[in-house]
Amino acid sequence: MANKPSIPKGTRDFSPLEMAKRNYIFNTIKEVYSLYGFQQIETPAMENLQTLMGKYGEEGDKLLFKVLNSGDYLNKVSDEELAERNVLRLASRICEKGLRYDLTVPFARYVVMHRDELQLPFKRYQFQPVWRADRPQKGRYREFYQFDGDVVGSDSLLNEVELMQIIDTVFTRFGIRVQIKINNRKILSGIAEVIGEADKIVDITVAIDKLDKIGLENVNAELREKGVSEDAVAKLQPIISLSGTNEEKLEVMAKFLQSSEIGMKGVEETRFVLDTLKGLELKNEIQFDLTLARGLNYYTGAIFEVKALDVQMGSITGGGRYDNLTGIFGMPGISGVGISFGVDRIFDVLNDLDAYPKDAMLATRVLFINFGDKETAYCLPIVKKLREAGIRTEMYPESAKMKKQMSYANTKQIPFVALAGENEINEGKVTVKNMETGNQEMVSVDELIGMLS
Repeated sequence: MANKPSIPKGTRDFSPLEMAKRNYIFNTIKEVYSLYGFQQIETPAMENLQTLMGKYGEEGDKLLFKVLNSGDYLNKVSDEELAERNVLRLASRICEKGLRYDLTVPFARYVVMHRDELQLPFKRYQFQPVWRADRPQKGRYREFYQFDGDVVGSDSLLNEVELMQIIDTVFTRFGIRVQIKINNRKILSGIAEVIGEADKIVDITVAIDKLDKIGLENVNAELREKGVSEDAVAKLQPIISLSGTNEEKLEVMAKFLQSSEIGMKGVEETRFVLDTLKGLELKNEIQFDLTLARGLNYYTGAIFEVKALDVQMGSITGGGRYDNLTGIFGMPGISGVGISFGVDRIFDVLNDLDAYPKDAMLATRVLFINFGDKETAYCLPIVKKLREAGIRTEMYPESAKMKKQMSYANTKQIPFVALAGENEINEGKVTVKNMETGNQEMVSVDELIGMLS
């Protein structure tokens, strides 16, 4: 007996209806990016591991899917090394490639490799699948799409402002109420400096970033476990729990960080972005949140995260500035800032809210009933004209029973059915039925095109 087919955990098949929904998401985000002058690129699913390793922190490196070398990948591995069972060391010997973890690091590699072809500042968008060896759960998959937009070659904070506008516009078009959170890694570095733990900035930010998931007590326990002093943990408490308006929180941080040059720089940058956005009247709330840390090592300035307000879901968009990322690939001095829309989570949020526009879900607009060879010969040129007019049209392929053809239209949610019998052929017309109302009328081809356009 053959094994029942299955797919790997954390991956999914998508039906035609689901793909219609996903294409609605893709097309909406593409349209908004294009309004701001972004251009599309693509990069390979596989990257060299040396491109990926060390860019996501220790935790991120563990989530990289590694690809075995082709051929006899064990020929350079000794029996002693196999017996040692050191997974990381073995992986470095038998795997030279890995599936991309995100789109930002491959984009940095792209910029370095194509530097002579690019006009800076370069604004790109990219939507492709990424892979992470994570534990699958609601809203978290091993294979999922990201939809990124990045600007490289510009230090201007107007880029951060534009990205916030893009986020606001996209979710307004989706009809999803969101909260846009903003922080700055310079502020976090300043905090670490002021509490006397500057060398533990990564440990501090990784721990703080988990506040929503594990709570304050567990964050404090993790900080102590990483060697952060009791005095420093105590100094962190009022900062982690800071509340008030954006202006009030910025004032508090300006006083707390007055002895830290980098911290004050972060306060100034955040204030500029928030003050500029005030005059642009975003539809969604933007909140300065000091617990937002985003545990990726490459962010150096502003960091962003978006949460849906009406659905229990993790971050559905995130990003930030990464001034030194291209320097890792031998091209220092190129500043970058970007965001990534979590398409799969947005898909789930829109499903939970039932917020897809009805028109976006429709595929075929009209189905022509097949009564036989003579009628089909009459209908096919009409079908051709409708398609030339941009109307999605099907001709049922067989002269099956009427009930079966109408059932096909109902199942596919086709809103109109057209048919031509002897009367219609004699008058050079077709009868069209509205499947929702049940109304039907005989019309000319031009009238039909006008009705369906």
